[in-house]
Amino acid sequence: MATLHFNKLVRDRVPEIIKARGTHPETRELSGEEYLRALKSKLIEESSELDRALTSDDLKGEIADVLEVTDALAAAYGFSKEELLAAQEKKRVERGGFSKKIFLISTTDASS
Repeated sequence: MATLHFNKLVRDRVPEIIKARGTHPETRELSGEEYLRALKSKLIEESSELDRALTSDDLKGEIADVLEVTDALAAAYGFSKEELLAAQEKKRVERGGFSKKIFLISTTDASS
């Protein structure tokens, strides 16, 4: 009997799905601080998967995963959707968005 180790945060229904496939999942509930660290790691994992996505369907799914993790992070820190949207708008007003597709190559100190 082979044991696979994952040691990562998974969606709530994953253990149920694993059991339905005839495999036994070993799980535990994370503490508050562990959960926050695991969510941040999950965001990096999902962002990497987004980076590797090739098809439109894969991209859509990976963006959905990133949104799911960011929603969970916001809830874990006690931020409402309204607070996040306000913070997003504030940053957009102060620093802009990404619609102009600007890629910064370098800067030169004018005093040099």
